[in-house]
Amino acid sequence: MELTKQIRLNAFNMNCVGHIHHGMWKHPRDNSVDYTKPEYWIELAQLLERGLFDAVFLADIIGVYDVLGDGIRVTAKEAVQLPVNDPSYVVPLMAHATKHLSFGITANLTYEHPYLFARRFATLDHLTNGRVGWNIVTGYLDSAARGVGLKQQIDHDDRYDRGDDFMDAFYKLLEGSWEDDAVRKDREGAVYADPAKIHRVNHDGPFYKIDNVYNLTEPSPQRTPVLFQAGASQRGNRFAGRHAECVFTGGPDRAALAKVVSSIRGQAVEAGRNRDDIKVFSGLTVITDRSEAVARDKLEEYKRYASAEGSLAHQVSGMGVDLELFGLDEEITEAKLEGLYPNRLQRVGEARGRRFPEGSTRRKLLEQRAFGAYQSAIVGTPSQVADEIQKLVEETDLDGFNVTRTVAPESYRDFIDLIIPELQERGLYKTAYEEGTLREKLFGAGARLPSNHHADRYRTWK
Repeated sequence: MELTKQIRLNAFNMNCVGHIHHGMWKHPRDNSVDYTKPEYWIELAQLLERGLFDAVFLADIIGVYDVLGDGIRVTAKEAVQLPVNDPSYVVPLMAHATKHLSFGITANLTYEHPYLFARRFATLDHLTNGRVGWNIVTGYLDSAARGVGLKQQIDHDDRYDRGDDFMDAFYKLLEGSWEDDAVRKDREGAVYADPAKIHRVNHDGPFYKIDNVYNLTEPSPQRTPVLFQAGASQRGNRFAGRHAECVFTGGPDRAALAKVVSSIRGQAVEAGRNRDDIKVFSGLTVITDRSEAVARDKLEEYKRYASAEGSLAHQVSGMGVDLELFGLDEEITEAKLEGLYPNRLQRVGEARGRRFPEGSTRRKLLEQRAFGAYQSAIVGTPSQVADEIQKLVEETDLDGFNVTRTVAPESYRDFIDLIIPELQERGLYKTAYEEGTLREKLFGAGARLPSNHHADRYRTWK
C-alpha cells in the first residue's frame, strides 16, 4: 500500500541507567549514569524537540527483576532498570525547557487510587499546557506486588477488571465533576468558581469507591491525559479498544505485527469507535551513519559493551522463570517449565508467558542477546534505514515508533541528524510542529476526548 500518512515518533526512555539495551552505560560516550541530574533531562528534551519528536515515552516499573538466579546479582551489576526513579517528576523540567515536545508517562494503576491519581495527572497537564499522556499498565512483576504487601500479583485478567473500574472512576473525576465554565475568575463578583457547576462524584464500583466533590484541580487543557496502553494479551487488547488512544505493541515479524495492529483497530470498532481512533506504535532501534560500513562498525563497537545476561534477567522476570535452573545447554521445554512453575501461563497472562522457541537453551538465548536486548536493530545508511521504516509502516499499518536509546544521547542525535531529514525528504515526517495540546497534535481535532470515547458517558453535565 502507498504510504499517505506521516510517521509519528516517540523517544522511548526511562528514568534510570539501563532501559532496553543493557550494558550500554559502560560505553565511554554514554551519559545515562547522569539520569539523576536535571541537566540530563533538559538537554535530552531540547535535543528531541530539535528533531521534532512527538513525545518522550517514559517507561517505568515499581518492582525489580529478581527471578534470574533468584536474586538481583545481574540486575544490580548491570543496572537493569535498577535503580529507577519516578518518571513523572522529570516532566516539568523538560516541559519548561521546550514548547512542543510532549510526555507519555507510565504509571501502574493496580497500586494507585483514582482519586489522588487524577489530581497528579491533571496537575501535570496544567504545568505542560496539555502535553501529557498516561501509559496505562497493570503490572507484570511479582516483586512489585510484594513491595506493597501482597504475596504475588493479582491474576492477569483480574488486573484488567480492576483497570476498567479504575478508568470509570478516573473519567468521572476528570470529565464529569467540573463543568467547562465552572471557573469564572470573577474578581468584581468575588466568585472564582461557580459551586452550582461543580458536581459530586459518586462511584460505587467493584474495586473503587468515591463519594466526594472533586476539589483537587480545575479542568486542565486536555482534562484527561492522552491515553497510551501497552498490553499485548487478548484481554489487554479489549481494554485498549475501550480506553486507549495510542497503543505500544510488537510482533516477531511484519505479518504477525500487521495482524496485531488490525486486531487492535478492530477492538476499537467493537467499542463503538473508529479504526483510526487509535495510533499504534512499535519499538524501533536504529544504528546509522553516512556509510553502511561505518554503521556496522558502530554496531560491533556497541556490542563490546552489551550485557546479554542483563537482557535475559530483564526478560525472564516478566515470565517468572529462573533459567539458571537449566544447564547452559539444556533444552528449555514447556513440559519442564510446567513442572517447575505449575499454572505459569494462567497466572502471568498469555502475553508475558509466551513460549520459548523450540530448541531453546540458555546459551542460545544469551547469544541472541549479543546487543544487550532481544530486540534487533535496523543498521545502515539513512536511506537504507528510511527504506525499512517505510516498509514497516506500509506493510503493517503502524502509525509510528517508540525509538529506543542505545548509547545516550548519541543514538537520538544520530537519528535526528541523519534519519529525520531523509524521512522529511520523502514526505513521511513533519517539518514543523503544529500548535496545540498533545491530543490536538496527534489527531488533528480537539483537546478533549471525542464524543465516541467511553469517557463521554460520564460527562453528565453536558
